Amino acid sequence: MAFRPLHDRVVIRRVQSDTKTAGGIIIPDTAQEKPQEGEVVSVGPGARTEDGKLIAMDLKAGDRVLFGKWSGTEVKIDGDELLIMKESDIMGVIDAKKAKQVKKAKKAKKAA
Repeated sequence: MAFRPLHDRVVIRRVQSDTKTAGGIIIPDTAQEKPQEGEVVSVGPGARTEDGKLIAMDLKAGDRVLFGKWSGTEVKIDGDELLIMKESDIMGVIDAKKAKQVKKAKKAKKAA
């Protein structure tokens, strides 16, 4: 992709949401809500303070993040639907390893 965001902006690709509920019901595309989870595609260099110092970004390409329902601006670049938003609009980073561990622990607790 030939797009680099400026300042403290981040480009995010939404992850695909599940099309089935826990009970096995298939949800049609028209009834699905847009996911509030995405993968960071690229980040800008960071914001600047009033005296010109660069504030480094906490995010990096490849991070999985959670963001608000109405956050960002939807754009289409090279056929991909992406979101551009400020770093401050992102609620947090999802740690994939910890998420898998928590999921396993919950399943083991349910089975017991």
